[in-house]
Amino acid sequence: MNFLRKYIGGLFFTFRFYLLGGLCAFLFIVAFFVSAVMLPAQAALLIFIFLLAGDYFMLFFTGKDPAARRMLSARMSNGDKNDIQLFIKNNYPYTMQVNVIDELPVQLQERNFSLQKKMKSRQQLLLQYGITPAERGAYMFGNIILFFSGWPALLQRRFSIAAAQTVLVYPSFMQMRKYQLVSRTTLTDGQGNQRMRKIGHSIEFEQIKDYVTGDDIRSINWKATARRGGLLMVNNYVDEKSQQVYCIIDKGRLMKMPFNGMSLLDYAINATLALSNVCLQKQDKVGLISFSGKINTLLPADGKPVQRNNIMQALYKEQTSFQESDFELLYMEIRHKIKQRSLLVLYTNFESVSGLKRQVNYLRSIARHHLLMLVFFENTELNKLAHADAYSVEDVYVKTVAEKFMYEKKLVVKELQKYGILTVLTTPENLTINSINKYLQLKARQAV
Repeated sequence: MNFLRKYIGGLFFTFRFYLLGGLCAFLFIVAFFVSAVMLPAQAALLIFIFLLAGDYFMLFFTGKDPAARRMLSARMSNGDKNDIQLFIKNNYPYTMQVNVIDELPVQLQERNFSLQKKMKSRQQLLLQYGITPAERGAYMFGNIILFFSGWPALLQRRFSIAAAQTVLVYPSFMQMRKYQLVSRTTLTDGQGNQRMRKIGHSIEFEQIKDYVTGDDIRSINWKATARRGGLLMVNNYVDEKSQQVYCIIDKGRLMKMPFNGMSLLDYAINATLALSNVCLQKQDKVGLISFSGKINTLLPADGKPVQRNNIMQALYKEQTSFQESDFELLYMEIRHKIKQRSLLVLYTNFESVSGLKRQVNYLRSIARHHLLMLVFFENTELNKLAHADAYSVEDVYVKTVAEKFMYEKKLVVKELQKYGILTVLTTPENLTINSINKYLQLKARQAV
């Protein structure tokens, strides 16, 4: 049994084998009718058998088994391209064609992945490819499968290299690092950087310093100036710190809607992690709340560096619920647990004005005690339908319905603004940058 597994189990025929074998069979069929073709047919068959035997001998008896290993990071970033490297070594004394199949995690639903390379004798090769996870969780990689074939490439030998490993996919920490520089008093819009001019100065005192040209004369400290014998001294102020910011994630059924393979919940989670990192760099305290039919996570606001990891671990476990979100329960929890006035960034989604009106009273109640910023999503598919050309009555009907739903979104924004609730209506791919920009604007206006 071991003999058969070793010398036959890994043997596969190539397309060239069937092509040449079919050619020999065709010659024998022709020879049945034309006897003069019999001799060339027999010669072709002998050559075919000779090449087949030589190919088999070269694959199974002239070299050691190849080596392969997979190199990847200990964790992956959801929604981002993660690089994976494969190290392959050809231990045959000949140039070989190798087909590499890496057994990818089932979440990727990738069934035709392969890499083909030609490797010289004893060559070591480093292959690289990337995967983009669309959901969080444990991703299990399997073995590395190698198919080696030489010349004349009638046969392939299969090698299975044990390389099973499990990698955890976390919320997008790559996106978090990408937007770290945004906290440096600049706003970015995806096209470039734009400086925001701050009017006035913050109320948080930092130090008294010597007056230099350009300082605001309204900040002159006359008592300190008198003590220095007339040398002008000014008060220096900085942005207020240690403000509380809570990111609130709605995990109801509307957040299950997919966009480019990821759910709206995953976009909200990635944005929450990036925004939390910016808030911590601004020395604000950050907390986290997630809810649907009940309060699932409540992480009190904290400004310590470890809070970043606490938020990431909490976000890793979040899953969408198919229940209707209970905004009344959210209001009661906020009133009971958050005593200090804070900025509340609520990631949710409303598809119609009627859906908003069922919850608007609770949102208004929250906004009376805190600065509420409601972030929800544009339906980009509807936007495509609304701007598509119409060639039939059905197309006109589809465009009309799409425009109606887009208009509903605008009415939702106006309804919220009527009650003084800050709104950010954004496409999923721009959610993170728009959320951070809005936070920095509020910070610059000292609204937080």
